[in-house]
Amino acid sequence: MSKIKVAVFGCGAIAQRRHIPEYANNANVELVAFADPVKERAEEMAAQYGGKAYTDYQELLKNEKLDAVSVCTPNYLHAPMSIAAANAGLHVLVEKPMATTTEEGEQMIEAARKNGVYLMVGHNQRLMPPHVKAKEILDSGKLGKVLTFRTSFGHGGPESWSLDGRDSWFFRKEEAIMGAMGDLGVHKSDFIRYLLNDEIAEVAGFIGTVHKEGTDVDDNATCIVRMKSGAVGTLMASWTHYRSGDNGTVLWCEKGVMKIGAVHGDEVNVELTDGTIETYKVGAMATNEKQVPSGVIDAFVESILTNTPPSISGEEGLRSLNVILGAFESQETGKIVKL
Repeated sequence: MSKIKVAVFGCGAIAQRRHIPEYANNANVELVAFADPVKERAEEMAAQYGGKAYTDYQELLKNEKLDAVSVCTPNYLHAPMSIAAANAGLHVLVEKPMATTTEEGEQMIEAARKNGVYLMVGHNQRLMPPHVKAKEILDSGKLGKVLTFRTSFGHGGPESWSLDGRDSWFFRKEEAIMGAMGDLGVHKSDFIRYLLNDEIAEVAGFIGTVHKEGTDVDDNATCIVRMKSGAVGTLMASWTHYRSGDNGTVLWCEKGVMKIGAVHGDEVNVELTDGTIETYKVGAMATNEKQVPSGVIDAFVESILTNTPPSISGEEGLRSLNVILGAFESQETGKIVKL
């Protein structure tokens, strides 16, 4: 069967560390083009992986014969680029947050629907082995109902991760629109929805810039959320977890507690009220330091090959984004926001 022809928009850190190498490792994919306003970056990727370099994604779309694209650009470009690609009849994998407003997200979903292509959002938290295992345990019912929880994602900030360091677009509000919440918080709103198989009904957000100098994007957020089921929890996103990051989730349930990545970062611990303790080590979480394969690229390619809509769809991405947007509204109005 012929290979899926893929182009990548944006050749920054997430493209270089996840998307591009993972496409290159997939036998069903041919990387044909790269676009980045920094010409050298696109050229470097083309030299390394084959294909052509562009500084303008619209020119790339006009000139190349493609099946799919990855959108790995600053947040404000996610919607226009995804819509342009869908209108060109291409499947789209977009980084999170999928968009910066609900309207943008809806337009992206509509463009994909109208053109008969898939739109997938890069919410890799769902695919991390400890998270998959945790869901399996929860779904088995052995812990009973989830009553309360906390889920958190924090690291020292994009300056250590982004290719541009402190000069990264992550710190420019007009390009990022949102900071730690768009970078990390939306991963956790997506994860908790997936894990609990439930929607967030209400959110209260305390969001601000606590420590990063010279930027007006948020570097910290603590949110209280109430699920439709009645379970209440906290969702935290931080760019100031210096020295020691956090990607942990703890669920207190009727029959015990489940700790995911909260002890050593890669295990699932189940402590039942009857005294039983179980520990599952099923594979590592992807972190900035440990680039284990995210699973996102393979899932996207599999969707295209088997003609199966992606489980992490545009609709799912939008529900997770709306939680974050609700939290910002709560911070602004001082009120609890119903979703």
